[in-house]
Amino acid sequence: MDTSMNQRSFIEKLFHLQENGTTVIREVLAGLTTFVSMAYILFVNPQVLGDAGMNKGAVFTATALSAILGSVLMALLANYPIAIAPGLGDNAFFTYSVVLAMGIPWQTAMAGVFISSILFLILSLVKLREIVIDAIPHDLKLAMAAGIGIFIAFVGFQGGGLITGSKSTLVAMGSFTVPTTWLTIFGLIVTGGLMAKKVPGSIFIGMVLTTILGLVTKLIPLPTHIVSTIPSMKPTFGVGVMHLGDIITKPQLWAVVLIFLLVAFFDTAGTLIGLASQAGFMKDNKMQESVVH
Repeated sequence: MDTSMNQRSFIEKLFHLQENGTTVIREVLAGLTTFVSMAYILFVNPQVLGDAGMNKGAVFTATALSAILGSVLMALLANYPIAIAPGLGDNAFFTYSVVLAMGIPWQTAMAGVFISSILFLILSLVKLREIVIDAIPHDLKLAMAAGIGIFIAFVGFQGGGLITGSKSTLVAMGSFTVPTTWLTIFGLIVTGGLMAKKVPGSIFIGMVLTTILGLVTKLIPLPTHIVSTIPSMKPTFGVGVMHLGDIITKPQLWAVVLIFLLVAFFDTAGTLIGLASQAGFMKDNKMQESVVH
């Protein structure tokens, strides 16, 4: 009993649960929901960056470790319920616009990402990022958050088979003769209904029910292993740092660095604004300082 009370006291002091009107059980459920919602990036990120020639196993491990580190730092330093993971838009720009379209080797492109990340950190430390975000009009902030949400929904609809590519109209309705499409529709209806009824953990419950239905109907294959070996990061570890010379000797690549910086700046700003608005961290059209940093 004493051990349990001490653990609760430690968690309370660390995260101020009572002050924020929440409980350990509620936060565990919220954490599970967030993890399931974000877990797609563990598989999509290696697929996208793999098209650029990067080792998929190494990208998978790096994606997981960066999400763990970012989320832990957000919890311990900022004490906000915001999870962090690699962005879907940035990796698509890296692969399809920079590496494949411009013909830049992924090793050189990684050096550009490294430099832009250093510049991004400097902008945050000198509070320039905060000034820019606060200067964005309220309507534009809402539009940025909505745009990010629509993009993520678009990717989800594509993965679920509700929409597909089309040469004539770019986007077309998916085939309703495919069973997995109906599984997606089931998940949307159940989750939407639970949210309309304001059921706590509605998104998580909807995911669980959809997964169970998929397993029962064999539309989702059962896993063959519970735990597998962790892929090595050796094929990609430190490659960006080792190819910094490519950027220095080719001045035209600084344009790529600038584009990486702008894409990351406004992509993360839109996501951050949307999350901060939903979580109540916005005040007078400005985000609290600890959220911006």
